[in-house]
Amino acid sequence: MSYVRHLMYSRWLFHCSTSPSVNTSVCWHGRQKRLFSTTKRRMTIMPAWVIDKYGGNDVLRFTKNASFPVITYPNEVIIKVNAAGLNPIDVGMRGGYGASSLSMKRDPLNLKQNGMEFPLILGRDVSGVIMECGLDVKYFTERDEVWAAIPPWKQGSLAEFVVLSANEISRKPKLLSHREAAAIPYVAATSWSALVNTGGLSKDNCAKKRILILGGSGGVGTFAIQMLKAWGAHVTVTCSQNAERFVRDLGADHVVDYTSGPVEKPLGELEKFDLILDNVGAETERWALTLLKPWSGAKYVTLVTPFLQNTDLLGIADGMMQNAATVATKALKHLVKGVHYRWGFFAPSGPALDEISEMVDAGQSITVTVTAFTQQQDIRPLPSSLQIRAVVEETFSFSQVPHAFEKMEKGHARGKTVVQISEEDDYS
Repeated sequence: MSYVRHLMYSRWLFHCSTSPSVNTSVCWHGRQKRLFSTTKRRMTIMPAWVIDKYGGNDVLRFTKNASFPVITYPNEVIIKVNAAGLNPIDVGMRGGYGASSLSMKRDPLNLKQNGMEFPLILGRDVSGVIMECGLDVKYFTERDEVWAAIPPWKQGSLAEFVVLSANEISRKPKLLSHREAAAIPYVAATSWSALVNTGGLSKDNCAKKRILILGGSGGVGTFAIQMLKAWGAHVTVTCSQNAERFVRDLGADHVVDYTSGPVEKPLGELEKFDLILDNVGAETERWALTLLKPWSGAKYVTLVTPFLQNTDLLGIADGMMQNAATVATKALKHLVKGVHYRWGFFAPSGPALDEISEMVDAGQSITVTVTAFTQQQDIRPLPSSLQIRAVVEETFSFSQVPHAFEKMEKGHARGKTVVQISEEDDYS
């Protein structure tokens, strides 16, 4: 029956996209009568920033003729984008990072020609309003304000509309504007996946645990600090000297300045840690695992892995074999020393964002705005009830997307870069 509904709904969408008029169709779903507005002819295209090939910032192209997203499966929704957040992966994807793996995810049977992902829309964070729901979507309705972390194999949020599965979205926190909300989903989902799914932490077991975050002033680091502190952990962070006050105001208990010299010595003088979250990579693996408490279940979780690089260079089959061999070798090497070695990955999750939304709304949400060029933090005194805040480094207009990418490429972020796609109350 679900297949029949899916087929009928797909035909209905095709009819709507080709109809020059605007109608309202009535669909009986079980015992409920549901109204669906047909798509206008003018809504078969939309404005968006796209790339037609991989490369530098010059491949970004603005178009008013991007294909309007279509609900293909009955559990999908179409979202009108109010604000989009950029992440380092967007810069990487613009240059072709992960192209092989992502192409396989988009086309598992390899039925399409190479380059069929173009024109590709970047942007992994979205905050906006649901404009249309698929037949099987029950938890959300039209006009719901939602946020989401968009999987990298799907079209992104640097467009007027985006289509996502209902299990990938969550209701936006009531205390955040769309601009503020767009700074959280991707880093929140990544932190949740690394700390909860891989690291085994939760609000019930995190109290008094000692956590080290290597690279704590970026998007993932700033969110992880707040979430861990809300759960009662003791958090140590590495960052530059001019970011020390910034991360302390987010809740960091101890800060080590990496610009004053190698951090392994001052970190080695501290009490051992229960978990290390590595956002830096490179040489940190050589010494970081010696900072863990041996034979106590302590874990090292790194978000800087060669997973996509291996599949890009070696192909899917050989790359996956190389990945399996690498992680297994390192895990066994450190397991005999009494510590656990893990790779962490982004994982889209609407339920995780539901939990985070509750944390945001649990206190008085305050946005921390960081001036990008002076590195001065505009941070006000915070109430003790505060749980999670949005950390927005800089906001760009929709016409300034290339400038936003240029800023991302400079690195040394103090929070998130956000693009305002449309006005907060513009749902037309």
